[in-house]
Amino acid sequence: MLTVFLATFVIFVLVVFGMSLGYLVKRKTLQGSCGGISSLGMEKVCDCPEPCDARKKRMAREAQRQQNRIL
Repeated sequence: MLTVFLATFVIFVLVVFGMSLGYLVKRKTLQGSCGGISSLGMEKVCDCPEPCDARKKRMAREAQRQQNRIL
C-alpha cells in the first residue's frame, strides 16, 4: 500500500516539475483551453474606461518582456 502511495506521489511530483519547467522555458502564463473572457469579446475583467496604475505597470512589463523575448 505504501509503495502505491509513493509511486503515485513521485509521478505527481514529476508532472508538476515538467509543467513548471515548461513555464520557465516558454515564459507564458497558464491558459485555459476555452478562451476565457476574450471569447466573450471582453479584453479585461473590469469595464473601466481607464486601467488602474497597477494594471498599467503590469501591461508595460508584459510589453517589455514581449519586446525582449528571444524566439
